[in-house]
Amino acid sequence: MSSTSKAYLVGGGIGSLAAAAFLVRDGGMQGSNISILETGSTLGGSLDGAGDADRGYSMRGGRMLTTDNYECTWDLFKSIPSIAQPGLTVFEETLAFNELHVSHARARLVDSRRAKVPVTSMGFSMQDRLELLKLSSADESDLGTTCITDHLSPAFFETEFWFMWATTFAFQPWHSAVEFRRYLHRFMLEFSRIETLAGVKRTVLNQYDSLVVPLQRWLEAQGVRMVADCTVTDLDHRTVNGKFTVIGLHCTLKGRSETMILEDDDLVFVQNGSMTDASSLGSMTDPPPKLTRAHNGTWTLWEKLADGRPSFGKPAVFNSCVAQSCWESFTVTLKDPAFFDQMQRFSGNEAGTGGLVTFKDSNWLMSIVLAHQPHFANQPADVQVFWGYGLFPDRVGNFVAKPMADCNGDEILQELCGHLRLDLDVMASANCIPCRMPYITSMFMPRAPGDRPPPVPPGTRNFAFISQFVEVPLDTVFTVEFSVRAAQMAVYELLGIERAIPAVTPHDQSLHARFEALVKALK
Repeated sequence: MSSTSKAYLVGGGIGSLAAAAFLVRDGGMQGSNISILETGSTLGGSLDGAGDADRGYSMRGGRMLTTDNYECTWDLFKSIPSIAQPGLTVFEETLAFNELHVSHARARLVDSRRAKVPVTSMGFSMQDRLELLKLSSADESDLGTTCITDHLSPAFFETEFWFMWATTFAFQPWHSAVEFRRYLHRFMLEFSRIETLAGVKRTVLNQYDSLVVPLQRWLEAQGVRMVADCTVTDLDHRTVNGKFTVIGLHCTLKGRSETMILEDDDLVFVQNGSMTDASSLGSMTDPPPKLTRAHNGTWTLWEKLADGRPSFGKPAVFNSCVAQSCWESFTVTLKDPAFFDQMQRFSGNEAGTGGLVTFKDSNWLMSIVLAHQPHFANQPADVQVFWGYGLFPDRVGNFVAKPMADCNGDEILQELCGHLRLDLDVMASANCIPCRMPYITSMFMPRAPGDRPPPVPPGTRNFAFISQFVEVPLDTVFTVEFSVRAAQMAVYELLGIERAIPAVTPHDQSLHARFEALVKALK
């Protein structure tokens, strides 16, 4: 790499932001030579958070964090200064916050009687234990494209463990057995404390304000160019010494077609696919529009690149069945503390300490979480915000006679109050913004080796993929860590950086962790 080398990052998600940081911090690249090209108006990708007290706040979701895992994420954020607390890094700020606000859920599952479900036992039969052990011990090559249901009996999906594990990580019974197995190993420490979510760590605010904004500001201070409203539609390429080499980018910049010509030492990183592609927002009076990938085109570039190139993966494996990858979230803004007061009394948790409350008998499999307040940087002191989601938006509600996907915000609040046996008056000031996400768990779809490309595909010279749809051995998708690790792998390989990438911590090899998991499984 020369001092004039440039890097172009297609997509403005956390993977691209992390890659840019690694290019500067560890690769020595000048920030002014790095361009992040984002289709939308803001960066952050799926780690979003927007709105205000009057219009209502909205975020599509919030990823779970831990400090026992997430090695690459914390390696990065140990270098990024906190905005709110000068002198601290984002990592230090997050650690201090979680020492003050410790997770210990006291109402993890709630049944149809509005009673807290006992969760000291996982509810396993001996058959469940044997099948789970067999699945977790299998080789990935033997599991192939099988689903979780191919290995576990129907009764397993009615256990307390499944309701907690599935809603913590958003698994569906038809998802990949390989990915489920990876989660069992990667998060073995969470297996033994799944009922309290004691291992879960939270950011001070939502993850856009707490992770994306500080990282973006640090990058801007290094001179990194953030180009919004820029959609890359195609890549020009040629073969150089037998290797695929990108020589140009075709894009639409603020409505105008442009071509960016690359020099010999320039690099291109593409975020292939998107779990929040075609997501849409509703309101208190309207359900979210039902969009598909045809409306946004986020998958199109990967589909073009993969056509005729098996080493670039198979996007159709992940984006061809919305019914199996769609769920719906909702963000509620309140100007009356009544709901928070009642939830805190019922759950026994102050906001920010309880984690998910899942209504296990909900047709939508609805869960909500009350974060520590404020949850947004611009949130007034007399406003509260909470978030929830339903894993089965195609099913008719228990209290509202229509599928969640067809409900507006007011109807979602009616359903929630029905499960909690609360008078609707507690929602008199509420603004509920529902969000439909047709590809939100598309990364979990059953897959075969090669369906996801490695970050740097074989036979390429100056090109890499960074996203939730690459192959990273041992690590688990649907985590911030996966995107950051993929970015670090791509940057280090293309630049030949010798600094070691933090390894996936082998908690599953710890005798203590194994013993704790065994004790939990036998309860």
